[in-house]
Amino acid sequence: MTSQAGNRVTNKLLGYPDEARLLLINADDFGMYQAINEAVVRAFAEGIVRSTSLMVPCPGATQAMQLLGDHPTIRFGVHLSVIRDIASSDWGPLTPKDRVPSLLNAEGMFYDTGQMSEMLERAAVDELETEFRAQIEVVLTANLRPTHLDWHCLHSGGRADVFEMTLGLAKEYGVALRVASQPFIDQVQRQGLPTVDFDLLDSFRTAPEDKPARYAELLRALPEGLSEWAVHPSLGTIESQAMDPDGWRVRRADFEFLISPAAREMIEREGIALISYEPLKAVWRGGSS
Repeated sequence: MTSQAGNRVTNKLLGYPDEARLLLINADDFGMYQAINEAVVRAFAEGIVRSTSLMVPCPGATQAMQLLGDHPTIRFGVHLSVIRDIASSDWGPLTPKDRVPSLLNAEGMFYDTGQMSEMLERAAVDELETEFRAQIEVVLTANLRPTHLDWHCLHSGGRADVFEMTLGLAKEYGVALRVASQPFIDQVQRQGLPTVDFDLLDSFRTAPEDKPARYAELLRALPEGLSEWAVHPSLGTIESQAMDPDGWRVRRADFEFLISPAAREMIEREGIALISYEPLKAVWRGGSS
């Protein structure tokens, strides 16, 4: 489904003509591990990525935050993370565990992706808010300024009440929110806030061997308005292959396309404008006062 707003609300709010084709390419999972961190920085410097999302609880977060400090032009959001998509990883909440028991599985860790339905049944929205705030505050305490909030694995928060709570946090902190699908797109655009006009494209849903052709097809067919791609670059090092056996091929294929001359040439030829969440944040911040 696509936005029913025929007048290109977001284009107008961001100062673009209705016919402009805008693309926000966001590198998710910054901070998960080192090979992702290095790939994200290179995808900014050498490629077509204009935004990323930081996973604060993960083992690579400290390095990722140092990289953000060293590269202040990298625009990033907070990838609110309460689901582990690598079952062998043992990272958990920043909040003391006795304050967020509904977010923890029987082993006392965040649920993994195979347990997501159980997590969504059990998770208390006030405990999610407590953990989300903790992750945001760590970033702010480090004197880093995010552009937006989004969720790791939880599409549009996974539940309507989680979406509403996170929408409130975005307004409170003066940042944008990734709004990935209907009915939330229309709901937020009716408040005079910019969002994508179309459902989020998640790169994990495309087979690695098909990615170059599929991405080229999508760029040629990119509609007027704002689209967002959630991509997942990694260098695919030997260490990351051992750590992430189910995901490294997807991530390596993303990285190779994102830094390819073919991608840059196609975007230029198609007249597509690459943007970050920075201009969206400016409107959200003005609308939250």
